Amino acid sequence: MSHTRWEITDADRAREGYQEARRAYLFGKAIRDRRTALGLTQTQLAERAGMTQAAISRLEHGGSTPTIPLLERLASALDSTLHLDITPDSDLSVAFTSRAA
Repeated sequence: MSHTRWEITDADRAREGYQEARRAYLFGKAIRDRRTALGLTQTQLAERAGMTQAAISRLEHGGSTPTIPLLERLASALDSTLHLDITPDSDLSVAFTSRAA
């Protein structure tokens, strides 16, 4: 009997890993850009978000991808609205913008 199974190639793994790292980098850059625009230190942002400075540093350097609940906390701590533009298998745009008064 013949069985068919899915196999992930090295090229697929490389692409998936690359995309995951790229997403983490883009989230981190958006967090860092908004934090510095507000003149906050990592420690100040961490206090506002109920996190540690090390966790903020890890996020800003692309060491982890934030969850939706964490993004909500960060948006609040950054006095911002979070904008995500996702095109499947293509691109991701992330931005924190000032909340309209």
